[in-house]
Amino acid sequence: MAGLVQDKVALVTGGGSGIGRAASLIFAREGAKVAVADVNLDGCDQTVARIKEGGGEAFSVRCDVSNSAQVKSMVEQVVKNYGRLDFGFNNAGVSPAGGKIGEIPEDDWDRVIAINLTGVWLCMKYELAQMVAQGGGVIVNTASIMGLVGERRTGAYCAAKHGVVGLTKTAALEYANRNIRVNAVCPGSTMTPMMRQGLDRDPRLEEAYKKSHPLGRLGTPEEIAEAVMWMCSDEASFVTGVALPVDGGYTAH
Repeated sequence: MAGLVQDKVALVTGGGSGIGRAASLIFAREGAKVAVADVNLDGCDQTVARIKEGGGEAFSVRCDVSNSAQVKSMVEQVVKNYGRLDFGFNNAGVSPAGGKIGEIPEDDWDRVIAINLTGVWLCMKYELAQMVAQGGGVIVNTASIMGLVGERRTGAYCAAKHGVVGLTKTAALEYANRNIRVNAVCPGSTMTPMMRQGLDRDPRLEEAYKKSHPLGRLGTPEEIAEAVMWMCSDEASFVTGVALPVDGGYTAH
């Protein structure tokens, strides 16, 4: 039986680990050819190897999403290899810069904004150009519950993720008449390698994160990726401009 996205082409940034790796594997499971992009090429290669072990088709591309020339080249490589780009999952990101708003070092602010916000915009810029040229496509951006609410000591991250939601809604309006849907996924606390690093520094946080989510646990990368898969599929053909919380009830408070 054909998968949900059989013979389509997906580009996943941040595909070397966590939610990006899970999404890459799920796209492949559902029949897509996958371009796996990450600043960490070894992580990309590991994801691609797993896809190929399962009989799928994929290739790796190293990309710093804050670098316009690298993003442009990444999209060009996808089109060169597979002829088109049906899905862009703009997921690459870095963890919050800690401290109150007045305490965040400027270089930390710049890094978070450059990767988590400007990086998403640059990916959209080149993905949208290709999708307009070919007659359609779907983009999903990784925002966060921190793109929907405020949170102490995460000012740069909240600003970036709120920006991602705004970009998503604006692009959905601007490109709806070009057969392009644009949505965002807003994960709650999810057990990714980035999350694990934070919890290793302060193990007490894990219980606090669990208590802040009504379902009483953290999410898995696969749970977030399944939502992304649905938004890309024809099952969500009337869904655009949405920032979808996948958060164990966090934003229902």
